[in-house]
Amino acid sequence: MKKTLLILLLISLYACDSTQLRERWISPDASDYTLQKVFIVALSNNQTAKSQFEKKLQKQLVARGIDASVSLDKFDADFLESEKTDAELKVLENQLIEEGFDAVIFTKVAGIKNKIQYKKDYSNFDKNHKKFNDDFLMYQDQVFNPDAYKEYQVYNAETSVYCLCPTKDRTLIWKGYIDIVDPENIDQTVNDYSKLLTLVLENDGIIPEIE
Repeated sequence: MKKTLLILLLISLYACDSTQLRERWISPDASDYTLQKVFIVALSNNQTAKSQFEKKLQKQLVARGIDASVSLDKFDADFLESEKTDAELKVLENQLIEEGFDAVIFTKVAGIKNKIQYKKDYSNFDKNHKKFNDDFLMYQDQVFNPDAYKEYQVYNAETSVYCLCPTKDRTLIWKGYIDIVDPENIDQTVNDYSKLLTLVLENDGIIPEIE
């Protein structure tokens, strides 16, 4: 219990301004799976971020005794940068199973939302807009005073852990939803995301703790 509380505290500390855990789902059968050889793949048009993230997560898994490989070490850039058919993905899945992989960790950006942060303090305004004047005053700055607010983007990232066990159903074991807020520095964003992801996977018993 104390260990779980400590990990949850660390998760809250790592859930900094740039990465925030929104929610996660754990299979009821997750405890039946032990990850031993994992294939890591990130789907992104930013090859620098993709490479850094895959290698950062690989390092975290290897430190926990898991044999981990990244997509960039297994496939050339042309293969990874072209669209895949369902048949091609099934061939890839079977190839991974033949090579002894028992899981895939797949990360992608599922959506991007535009947000607005006001520089003026509107904390005293009625957020439900029950009053006409509160509603009007709060949003007129978007039209008449663009310097009064800052526009930024939130990337809705998802990481999924899929079983590739030949003797069991190939199914989803774990899925986490992490928001990446206004990413400006790739190195920092990748570092924050991988740390938060690792801590959550560890807390949920998907990967072991570092011995």
